[in-house]
Amino acid sequence: MNAVAQVFTGVAVLVHLLAFAWEVLLFERRGVHEGIFKIPPANLPATRLWSFNVGFYNLFLAAGPALGLVLLHTGHVDAGRWLVRYCCGFMLLAGIALGVSDVRALSRPRGAGRGGALAQAVPPLIALVAALF
Repeated sequence: MNAVAQVFTGVAVLVHLLAFAWEVLLFERRGVHEGIFKIPPANLPATRLWSFNVGFYNLFLAAGPALGLVLLHTGHVDAGRWLVRYCCGFMLLAGIALGVSDVRALSRPRGAGRGGALAQAVPPLIALVAALF
């Protein structure tokens, strides 16, 4: 797997680790729940379970390609390559699902769904395309 594919796989991992931090560790900070997720303080109790669950989903999703990169560099090239490809494909599809889940957010210039969807989908897409060469 070439360097470009590996770098963008690493970026995809970091995006999902950042999402984990925001959704689990920092969610109750005003700059996170209001600034990033557009959730008013009154809705925090109703959204906390969602945030916690989705945060761990992102952590576990980041673990796959991270392990794939480790496998690539420890002599398990085929297993690492396939794990990276599968997980990057999963991340790409999840980013597309996030993007279409709130069409209204995508139509606004600063829609909350647009940035998250692009951040989740673009790095693994680049990694997958680069892995073809």
